[in-house]
Amino acid sequence: MGRALIVDAHQHFWDPARADYPWMTDDVAAIRRRFAPEDLEPVLRANGVDATIVVQARHSLDETHELLELAAATPFVRGVVGWVDLTDPAVGDVLSRLGGGLVGVRHQVQDEPDPEWLLRPDVRRGLAAVGEAGLVYDLLVRARELPAATETVRALPQVRFVVDHLAKPPLRDGTTAAWAEGLTGLAELPNVSCKLSGLVTEAEPGQELASYLRRALDLFGAERCMFGSDWPLCLLAADYGEVLALVTGALHDDERAAVLGGTAVRVYA
Repeated sequence: MGRALIVDAHQHFWDPARADYPWMTDDVAAIRRRFAPEDLEPVLRANGVDATIVVQARHSLDETHELLELAAATPFVRGVVGWVDLTDPAVGDVLSRLGGGLVGVRHQVQDEPDPEWLLRPDVRRGLAAVGEAGLVYDLLVRARELPAATETVRALPQVRFVVDHLAKPPLRDGTTAAWAEGLTGLAELPNVSCKLSGLVTEAEPGQELASYLRRALDLFGAERCMFGSDWPLCLLAADYGEVLALVTGALHDDERAAVLGGTAVRVYA
């Protein structure tokens, strides 16, 4: 038998010359340029990665359409986590018109001023529509938003959720108690999975990260964890191979097939 499929469940494409990305400040000047499929393909090939899920990077329905077009033309892209306006009363119709290729929806909740944004009735209605469309909702949250995220996941058991980047533990200042408590509560809910991604850009250079990955693995189990590179954002701190090695190095042998591909295939099917 051949080796198991390896899936990168979290990567991005963007072109700041064509659109505005409000989060692209001077702090990320090194990646404030175009990144496209032809940039990623040789990197995937060099690291033995077979497929990816591309994830939105701005609040724009135009970007969602563009990513769907890129996915349709790019063999290694197996799905798109796009953006739609969850507060739009017609969000269900919008989702139905986007068609094949869309596997999930994401909103940058971490950037909302209101830490309880997910609890708004119009947002809840939109999340329910995501579930009714058979799609996943990616939770981009930090410790501040974890209580609302947990309440939301509990209230919508029919919706599949994925928490991005382990909910971004505050690695630099070490005040991880609230994050750990919040992630533990979220992991108790069976309709949420977790991406092992995004840590390298949250950490100080050389900071120990394997224990955080193991915490997520022990809380969620391998069947609810998946590898994500967060390319090209990860390039601010590490190259693709280093990110992949960080995750694989934290895995037990019996966890590899699920975390490196099986979970992503099942969740985003």
